[in-house]
Amino acid sequence: MPDFVDQVILHVRAGDGGNGCASIHREKFKPLGGPDGGDGGRGGDVILEVDPNTATLLDYHRRPHRKAENGRQGQGSHRDGAKGADVVLPVPNGTVVKDAATGEVLIDLVGAGTRYVIAKGGQGGLGNAALASARRKAPGFALLGEPGEALDVMLELKSVADVALVGFPSAGKSSLIAAISAAKPKIADYPFTTLIPNLGVVTAGDTVFTVADVPGLIPGASQGKGLGHEFLRHVERCDMLVHVIDCATMEPGRDPVTDYEVIEAELDAYGKLEGRPRMVVLNKADVPDARDLADLVRSSFEERGLRVFTVSAATREGLRELTYAMGEWVAAARAVRPIEEPTRLVIRPKQLGEAGFKVRKVNDNLFQVTGEKPERWIRQTDFSNDEAVGYLADRLERLGVEDALAKAGATAGAEVVIGPMEGGYVFDWHPTLGEEALRQGPRGTDNRLG
Repeated sequence: MPDFVDQVILHVRAGDGGNGCASIHREKFKPLGGPDGGDGGRGGDVILEVDPNTATLLDYHRRPHRKAENGRQGQGSHRDGAKGADVVLPVPNGTVVKDAATGEVLIDLVGAGTRYVIAKGGQGGLGNAALASARRKAPGFALLGEPGEALDVMLELKSVADVALVGFPSAGKSSLIAAISAAKPKIADYPFTTLIPNLGVVTAGDTVFTVADVPGLIPGASQGKGLGHEFLRHVERCDMLVHVIDCATMEPGRDPVTDYEVIEAELDAYGKLEGRPRMVVLNKADVPDARDLADLVRSSFEERGLRVFTVSAATREGLRELTYAMGEWVAAARAVRPIEEPTRLVIRPKQLGEAGFKVRKVNDNLFQVTGEKPERWIRQTDFSNDEAVGYLADRLERLGVEDALAKAGATAGAEVVIGPMEGGYVFDWHPTLGEEALRQGPRGTDNRLG
């Protein structure tokens, strides 16, 4: 089982709303005291919240299905059902939320405490007390609770660290982060030992900062070679890049300057990293030939305006100077960085026209009605109750659905679908029949009652 997970598919479902209650108040000498059915409780939401103490998505890798609590059913004596409990899921800072089916980015969660309702709980149904009117003084029905939203999302974590260590595989990045922090990464003398980022906390004087040991890059990483995209996205939010260069490698065609230029070319091709300060670490100075090579190439990097440190993760040589230099840059970056504000949520209402619904002519005998209100009313209706069906017919008429169908060319007997074409509610339209025209069922079924 991995101990770091940065991408996971999460299956979420909000709670269903509780049904309303149809009840008539009864007491001695007052057998018909009027409707007193309470409303159903709203279903719980599924909420993502940025938690500074959460650094991985491992828990959702182990348990990818999360569901909020259903709302309770209403009761007599005007007692409303309890609201279902929300499920709050802590996620690391810098978590990108995408629609798992389309890949569309829903939100980029940044800032401690930022919350995003990923699945909304269903509304509770109204009890008959709330449905009473001059026309229906004692309704013998209540509305059903609506189902909660359900969807699959991809959570993708971009490591939010102050410093990113980049370089070829086996350049000594894991050994370096283990030497300057309390991180315990896997270390071996073969490529791609590090398959996931290692995060370490480093203290340099009064500055405490995080360092990400990013898995080794290879030529072609910006095009995805060697899981390059998986690696490179971890450095997008780092303030500084530190090139860790292996001065003891014996591979043909490789030298410190060439290694630096290859990695820089991949970073430039990937993009999004312009303007980040760079630093060069010439590693493995405990090897005699490596030290000589480091001394030889040092001026080549300094001529490029880079700060250069010769270190040995094995003997800890040069590490104090390196960490304090990192700390100075991190402190300077924090001083000019604007205060991080929680992600601003933008709500974009659906465009359904002034009436709040749309009528589409599919063919001469088939029409489709879409809109939040008519689709919600369908879900709320108990079609086994004649009075509830009549109430739905009245609501649709008041909304203007009948007039809109007539203007669209619908004639008596035309088939009308409310909602999606597959799974929507279908009925034969007879404007003068009222509730009788609605005694049909979901599209694709045979429960035709009319």
